[in-house]
Amino acid sequence: MTSPSSISRTAASNVRAESIATSVMTVQTSGAGFTNLTDEVAKFVNEAGAREGMVTLFIRHTSASLTIQENADPTVLDDLTTALDRLAPENAGWRHDTEGPDDMPAHVKTMLTETSLQIPVVKGELALGTWQAIYLIEHRRRPHRREIVLQFIGVT
Repeated sequence: MTSPSSISRTAASNVRAESIATSVMTVQTSGAGFTNLTDEVAKFVNEAGAREGMVTLFIRHTSASLTIQENADPTVLDDLTTALDRLAPENAGWRHDTEGPDDMPAHVKTMLTETSLQIPVVKGELALGTWQAIYLIEHRRRPHRREIVLQFIGVT
């Protein structure tokens, strides 16, 4: 095992969680692809008066998911779509096809990604990295109405 050449961190900031704020966000997708939710989540954090704590996103579906990914180069999202399509192609001989040939691949893609995310809130801001954004990934070809529960727990 090698030892790192340099490690640093800020001093711990201790707060007692005193507030819980919850909202349900509805997103109408236009079909398969990524929808950037970052601004709406930041708006929720602001409206909740959040200062320090954690915001959780939970999608109430099994054929759409959530992720944090790069927001600078749109080809990243194109390549991620290609990768997911290769991992769960429509023509793989799936038995579950109740809602069409994209039904089971959508479930597999959701299993490979996330149904919930947690993001720290520091000094009233989402603690995302410079190139990070929060996305809903629609895995079905046709448009869907998706619900995402937002919850902040922390200090206001």
